[in-house]
Amino acid sequence: MTETRKRDREATRAKLLEVARLRFAREGYDGTSVRDIARDSGVDPTLIFRYFGSKKRLFDEATATGEVPADLLDGPPEELVARMLRSVVFQDWSRYGGEHPLVAMLRSSAHEDTRQRIREEVCGTYVRALEELVDGPDKELRAELLSAWLVGIGILRSVVATPALATATSDDVAPYLAAVATSLLGRPMSGG
Repeated sequence: MTETRKRDREATRAKLLEVARLRFAREGYDGTSVRDIARDSGVDPTLIFRYFGSKKRLFDEATATGEVPADLLDGPPEELVARMLRSVVFQDWSRYGGEHPLVAMLRSSAHEDTRQRIREEVCGTYVRALEELVDGPDKELRAELLSAWLVGIGILRSVVATPALATATSDDVAPYLAAVATSLLGRPMSGG
């Protein structure tokens, strides 16, 4: 009996997270209510508070991508940008409504704590890794410019669904990304 309850609890919690990911990705934090998530999950809204404590904690958990993939920062430095392209822009984000969880956070960026979380995730991992590759002055600016371009590619591909990017593969984009990355970073980068 205890095993069945535990399994049901885990299944319910997983379902709530799945529904919350999709809702937050489409509608952002303010556009999503606890009642919406509960209704879509087929549960009473009080379960959300029992499992997560608050809508904010549910949001934080639903939009967490986990750790940066270990293989992203490992490997030849000249292939880092190509790895970022594959693991961030061309990753299968179907469990997040087809969009990177960053998009859900951007839709919720009216909240200072969400903006801070975005800043920490983007700057603390991706931008910092790119800064280490810059050969020349203005390391921070050049790394942030390249990061902005990558985020823009992801948004145009998944949110706006522009025709060319929505149908492109990472192999289609890689040579252009390598050319821009080479220019911004001041060192040869490969399309991977």
